[in-house]
Amino acid sequence: MKPGQSLRQSEQVLREADQISDVAAPEDGHDLVGHGQVYARLMAQFEAGRLAGGILLYGPRGIGKATLAFNLVRNILASYGDEPIGRIGEQIANGAHPNVRVLRKGLRESGKGFASEIVAAPARKIIHEFHQTRGRAGKRFCIVDAVDDCNKSAANALLKILEEPPADSHFILVSHAPGLLLPTIRSRCQAHMLKILPEDQLQQIVGNPDIFSAKAPQNDIDAALKLAGGRPRRALEALKLAGNKQIAALMIWLASPETGTSETILEIAEGLAGVKNAGAMKFARQMLTDWIYNETRAAAYAKPLIKMRLASANQLWDKANTLFFQTDTYNLDASQTMVTMFDAITKHARQIHTIAIMD
Repeated sequence: MKPGQSLRQSEQVLREADQISDVAAPEDGHDLVGHGQVYARLMAQFEAGRLAGGILLYGPRGIGKATLAFNLVRNILASYGDEPIGRIGEQIANGAHPNVRVLRKGLRESGKGFASEIVAAPARKIIHEFHQTRGRAGKRFCIVDAVDDCNKSAANALLKILEEPPADSHFILVSHAPGLLLPTIRSRCQAHMLKILPEDQLQQIVGNPDIFSAKAPQNDIDAALKLAGGRPRRALEALKLAGNKQIAALMIWLASPETGTSETILEIAEGLAGVKNAGAMKFARQMLTDWIYNETRAAAYAKPLIKMRLASANQLWDKANTLFFQTDTYNLDASQTMVTMFDAITKHARQIHTIAIMD
């Protein structure tokens, strides 16, 4: 097996709370696509004996941060041992490599579903192991995917070992929102920013059967790439939702929300709130926040600057995040939440459209 070659598994094992069916997990051994500069920098540090004890990989959700981490670990371990990389990859994927640990949200005690956060007990267990005699000579790694999921106790436990990591031990922290981490954790890690990927690299990922095992027609792939915004996970989620009527209708509506009707808004919202549409509802929320983010950037860089447009876009951003949080926390009516956001976006878009006509 060549370095980084994928491990083809007959059955998909659910290892992550947000794992997508038909999509390989980050540890499943597929090749890394993109992020070559960051990967090369870390490998060069390893070869020079300067790999940091704490490494923070940060960037938007779903761009391949964990995939980079597992590729890095797999290839480092293969570079000095006598085991083939395929065997090392299998051990890591099955949680059986003695020098690699993965810290994620675990299963609930009932065995149904995953916990909402990473708690202290598994973090302390891994830290205790790292202070013991290692199971195999060489470097040890712990991949925390994602450190954003750690509760306060788990984060404090990690902080202690990051302050004085044992020799040849490395903690790779994946973060989607590094600004929300404890400042003391950030200061004890070497940070590497990962960026969104260009469309040709997204095409490589969604067209790789080792990553996405389902076959998709090219028109579905093209639509998914448009929705992805440079994030492989979003492209794969879009492919899984190909043919969803509400997502297709929402794409059309977001292209010109100022011209939409209340009937269209209500139909989309009620359809997304259906029992079998939970995945589509989550994706639709992301579509709305993506639209607001892009509108905010456009408003900020527009010449001449229209302060009202930027202020309104910022208010939309705050409103969306607050409403979605409250809906999830207090189990509010998801359909009504979407209608409220649709109305707010429509109002904003019509105001901007009116200003553009007057100019």
